[in-house]
Amino acid sequence: MSTSTQRSVLGSKDRFKTAVAAAFGTSVENYDFIAYGTASALYFGAVFFPDSDRYIGTLLAFATLAVGFVMRPLGGAVGGYFADKYGRKPVLVTAMSVMGTATFLIGVLPTYGQVGVLAPILLVAIRMIQGLAFGAEWGGAITMAYEHAPWHRRGMFAAIPQSGNPLGIALASGVFAWSDTLGGSWQWRTPFLLSAVLVIVALIVRSRLSESPEFQEVRASGKTEKNPLLATLAEDWPGILRVIALRVVESFAYYSTATYLLNYITERHPDLRSVALSAITAASILAIAVTFLAGALTDRIGRRPIYIAACTAAILFAFPMYLLTNSARPALVVTVFIIGIGLIHASLTGTQGSLLTEQFRTATRTSGASLGYQVAAAIGGFAPLLAAALVGAFGWPGAALLYLGAALTGLVGILATRETWGHHERERVLRLVAEENRARTVSGPPAGAVLPSSSESW
Repeated sequence: MSTSTQRSVLGSKDRFKTAVAAAFGTSVENYDFIAYGTASALYFGAVFFPDSDRYIGTLLAFATLAVGFVMRPLGGAVGGYFADKYGRKPVLVTAMSVMGTATFLIGVLPTYGQVGVLAPILLVAIRMIQGLAFGAEWGGAITMAYEHAPWHRRGMFAAIPQSGNPLGIALASGVFAWSDTLGGSWQWRTPFLLSAVLVIVALIVRSRLSESPEFQEVRASGKTEKNPLLATLAEDWPGILRVIALRVVESFAYYSTATYLLNYITERHPDLRSVALSAITAASILAIAVTFLAGALTDRIGRRPIYIAACTAAILFAFPMYLLTNSARPALVVTVFIIGIGLIHASLTGTQGSLLTEQFRTATRTSGASLGYQVAAAIGGFAPLLAAALVGAFGWPGAALLYLGAALTGLVGILATRETWGHHERERVLRLVAEENRARTVSGPPAGAVLPSSSESW
């Protein structure tokens, strides 16, 4: 499909501000969501399910973690619908408000010892709200950054909000490493309560963003879909299936490592808990840079090569990650998290921003990418629960096989996905960039030249 547009191939004037604001908001959303996963691994089994034995309490805590993931596809569907029909910006602000409120409420929840069974019921209810908000968040943030970006740098710009993922993870892990030194329930309450400050700042930043120029163009031309969600399901379902396969490996790569492996280590070697938390923080800091670099590299060599390499690395890492962990040597434990989160997971997320977005046209982009992304997240959310169950039945090889299966799924998915930013497309867009730069040099910034839209040429 090909259309015409008045947009500049060099992106909007707000391209940097939008990408950074999207990243800041994404980091806060991930801080809130990851805080729950960390608390589930370390505290919630004893705080909300004390009548169960340790193993059953852990399974129940991870089950509440998974509930939030089950709600994410619904959040993605609702958020994508409104973002494609009414605009990306309102969805971002609303999702942030809901997510922040839910996270703060977890910090003030009564425990099982205080109100009995009402405590886990309230926990599950708030977790469901978290899942809805987080599901609505990702698609809007990524499409805003992508659609404001210069056409030849969309991989890099879409990776900027993706870099907010490890930034939020690093913040959450760092705060939990610090709060672990506090006494009583403040160990797990403090990280949730502190999120209120981050949310307020993020809301101020996001409220100042301008709407996506591509969405404004589609709306002005009257080409928005009456029901973007139904249109996506009817016309773009192959793209949704591809996104699910591509996303499963990334979701499992993170939650099998940062959530389940953290629990696995602390239960068997309690003295290594602070080492593991610090390792996750360090790996997440590294991942900020790797995520950005992976996205930038896709602009030069395409999206598929990096994703294929990362999936292959995950396949090779499945069993060594547990063999190294079982040694109980602090240096090797740190190495596992650095490789699993800082390199493998970061390479996947850095590529996803552009790769997944480019599977859909502008009018249904947020709906399609969000739905596929969040369905896969719902599947990945069960990774800690499944890993714990498999280890209980078969020992650590069960968890390693689960990780391996997810990695193989991702590899099959990327091999079945055509390149969206191949050599010919890169050359075509670079010619357009050179032409516009020459025009600006001669006559100054133009009001706009009629150019074929790269977002519709795939």
